[in-house]
Amino acid sequence: MLLVVTYSRPARRDLRNVCRAHEACVVRQFGRAALFSGTEFGAFQALRLHEKHGLDVQIEHVEPFEPTDVPKHVRKAAKRYEAREEPATPYERFASGRDLPDPDQLRGVDL
Repeated sequence: MLLVVTYSRPARRDLRNVCRAHEACVVRQFGRAALFSGTEFGAFQALRLHEKHGLDVQIEHVEPFEPTDVPKHVRKAAKRYEAREEPATPYERFASGRDLPDPDQLRGVDL
């Protein structure tokens, strides 16, 4: 899929118009951004916007996120943290003293 993000009012207007006119290639719209299908037509629409608005349009190639692609210890940490008894406890304090990765460890490792 292609993530198209706009940074100016005219680019947002044209993104909105493309999304309305070509709904079949729009996976999801988020105001100033949209996900286009990973088809040549989706790329065509994204590139049209980029040609017209230059740096006011950012295009990123994205893949759907699959939780199973994340290491098991990260999934386990997220699950245990969301099941905590005190909802206001920051993760760093929650993880301290438990068999969970600390936030700095998580920040330092790319997926």
